[in-house]
Amino acid sequence: MAPDIAAYRRETACVGILAGGGPLPGQVAQAVEQAGGRVFIVGFQGFADPDVIGQWPHRMIRLAAAGEILSALHEHGCRNLVLIGPVRRPSLINLRPDATGARILARIGKALFAGDDGLLGAIVRVLGEEGFTIRGAHEYLSGSVARRGAMGAVAPDEAARADIMLARKVIRRLGELDIGQGCVVQGGLVLAVEALEGTDGMLERVAGLRQPDRPGGVLVKMAKPGQERRADLPTIGPRTLAGVIAAGLRGIAIEAGATLITDPAACITMANEAGLFLTGIGGGDEKIT
Repeated sequence: MAPDIAAYRRETACVGILAGGGPLPGQVAQAVEQAGGRVFIVGFQGFADPDVIGQWPHRMIRLAAAGEILSALHEHGCRNLVLIGPVRRPSLINLRPDATGARILARIGKALFAGDDGLLGAIVRVLGEEGFTIRGAHEYLSGSVARRGAMGAVAPDEAARADIMLARKVIRRLGELDIGQGCVVQGGLVLAVEALEGTDGMLERVAGLRQPDRPGGVLVKMAKPGQERRADLPTIGPRTLAGVIAAGLRGIAIEAGATLITDPAACITMANEAGLFLTGIGGGDEKIT
């Protein structure tokens, strides 16, 4: 007798992954499978990497084709959803929503024109209203969440700690305006803050801004105050380390418990080999150690 696939899908809840770019969608899928679960991935066309998600059941779908996305998720019995991987916000002209997408955009309302966190919070709310439970990627990738203190062989010195404290204040102010998650400070001078270009673009700018008469410089990444942590946690990876090295910075400080590291072992190795610090910090005003 042929297996009842529909019944199996009803009985076995599936984790749906809404996948943007980068390696994290594949890492979440692997973690779910290792825990005995099953996954279905919606890869957003133009953003998700087919090589990353290709080994799992998936479908590449246009970002604004909400009807097709929801139908695919329901078809595969998905109840829990994870939104993971960077997606550039398209212009309204290029969005071209289907009928369901237009309905959802109307429900999102003014948040469509807000900052990233306001928009993501609205998307999470609407998906919850559609019957899904939204999970954070960190719930599946506990080994990739930054921990407190030095993660490599190098620790920040007093000058670096002072730069980290200043950058932390700047990010909190930026975060209140829903602007960015990153900042570079060198010797008490703010060289750059992260905006639409993202961390990699910011680091490219920093390479030409670093002051030769001041020591080093630090990259700090933190979650925004009140951020929707189920959709947009700060993330670093080997590419970030390469950018920091190219920019001539001394190290990286990231918010412990609120930042994902796409390949912790590789990042720590790169930091050690380059003589950089990679450290986890708190999000408040506590002293940097």
